[in-house]
Amino acid sequence: MQEAFAAPLAALTTMRVGGPADRLVTAESIDDIVDAVREVDDADEPLLLLSGGSNLVVADDGFRGTVLRIASRGVRVESLDRCSGATVRVAAGEPWDDLVVRAVTEGWSGIEALSGIPGCVGSTPVQNVGAYGQEVADTIAQVRVWDRDREAVRTLTASECGFAYRDSVFKHRGARLVVLDVVFQLRLADLSAPVGYADLAAALEVAEGERVPLADAREAVLAQRRRRGMVLDAADHDTWSCGSFFTNPVLSESDYQTLVDRVADRLGPAGPAVPRWSAPGGVKTSAAWLIERAGFGKGFGMPGPAALSTKHTLAVTNRGSATAAEIVALARTVRDGVQDAFGVALVNEPVLVGLSL
Repeated sequence: MQEAFAAPLAALTTMRVGGPADRLVTAESIDDIVDAVREVDDADEPLLLLSGGSNLVVADDGFRGTVLRIASRGVRVESLDRCSGATVRVAAGEPWDDLVVRAVTEGWSGIEALSGIPGCVGSTPVQNVGAYGQEVADTIAQVRVWDRDREAVRTLTASECGFAYRDSVFKHRGARLVVLDVVFQLRLADLSAPVGYADLAAALEVAEGERVPLADAREAVLAQRRRRGMVLDAADHDTWSCGSFFTNPVLSESDYQTLVDRVADRLGPAGPAVPRWSAPGGVKTSAAWLIERAGFGKGFGMPGPAALSTKHTLAVTNRGSATAAEIVALARTVRDGVQDAFGVALVNEPVLVGLSL
């Protein structure tokens, strides 16, 4: 376990903003993670969990307390069976895309559409990370956690995790459940899960629902993400972001119809149809579509220091010298603009530390 004081945090996040932590502890094993959390809780001090830093915006003043950087590593195959597939236990600090690469190489199907997503494995159940028709909830069997309230290690089954669209029980416990490792149940197959995203299917030249070789699915996903500036590249400021800053709104049927009416009033009755997909609890629509129709196109805010990505309107980006306050100010402008235009309240996806919209 390593310890540093007045430790800069910006370089540990993909947005590359934020001030220092009073104390930064790097934990490389489960025992280190538990010991560090217990120490902070016993002292009744503030604690911030950090892994890949891809879903975090820290205030310019930094964090007055201990930041625990989870850097545990390890992928252990617990079973391989033709019927039940591959049961794989992965440490919370393992880089997510490294796991996807191994899965594609080993012939473990079920997470290939999640290629190129930054961050670490332990963060994926918190957000129920998803893309291109897959979510980690589809393949997670168990999540082992340190329960800070009970002061005990617990194992949660998938049904106990409360998975929903970009949501889980972990998001609503105030970081009281610290992810230690995750068990995935993956199919043994050379082919992907059914392709569930229209643009991806078109790029692969297959119909939605068809399966393709795992490596082909991964490369097609990476190509899609690169076009949207969603694959990390230090030389490309479009990737100095948290990925999608806002989640896609899930509306009731009546609220969706109200949105359709407001779009018609703004863009005319012959205007484009408002995107819709079925979702638990209502109708999901596109945040990017709303942002663009509210007048915030790609590159809005250029030359910066904070601007929307020139490749994708969902990404709020640091053009090289932005502060956290400038990032949040831009996000607030976009959120309020969509609210004023269409009456839909966009919800931020990244965790804001010492900041609010």
